[in-house]
Amino acid sequence: MDLALFDFDGTITTHETMPAFVRATTGRPRLVAGYLLLWPVILGYKLGLVSGSRVRAAIVRVAYAGRSAAWLRTRGEAFARDYLDRHLRPEAMRRIAWHRARGDALMIVSGGLADYLQPWAVAHGLELSCSALESRRGRLTGRYAGPQCAGEEKARRAAARFDLSAFDRIHAYGDTAEDEPLLAMATDRFYRTMPETAA
Repeated sequence: MDLALFDFDGTITTHETMPAFVRATTGRPRLVAGYLLLWPVILGYKLGLVSGSRVRAAIVRVAYAGRSAAWLRTRGEAFARDYLDRHLRPEAMRRIAWHRARGDALMIVSGGLADYLQPWAVAHGLELSCSALESRRGRLTGRYAGPQCAGEEKARRAAARFDLSAFDRIHAYGDTAEDEPLLAMATDRFYRTMPETAA
């Protein structure tokens, strides 16, 4: 039996989905105020001077601090149902089906938020490890609950979940530099490509 580890945004989907979720769950006044506050960080990210993790941390702070955690979960369920399935890469879903048919272990390892990824993973019968937001007394603090599931954290979570030595081969699929540690632990690495047949 093999192990298959998939990044989500840009690997299973056609594009990054977290920005769409933020837009769908943040009112226009807060979006405008957030952009005015965060444009230097966003520009730094686009210039390669600021990490994706730092940008995401700033965005969730502005977008969600003080919001109801239950409300965001409900919106996440709707987003998973109404948005995500319309933006999946057919070749990625075929590859997931191929691994399933072989009896391989599968896990999605993503920096995206549990509010929308968890209901999507449940609907598709897939195991998931991803980022989550911190809440206290039912309100979001604007911080992540623990480290973001990006970069080295992706590889750490996969190694914590599975005994990697128990698998004949490890397949990893990703599309950004944040996936490189996950790809590095694999015997079969697929960067911005999705084979149509058995590797």
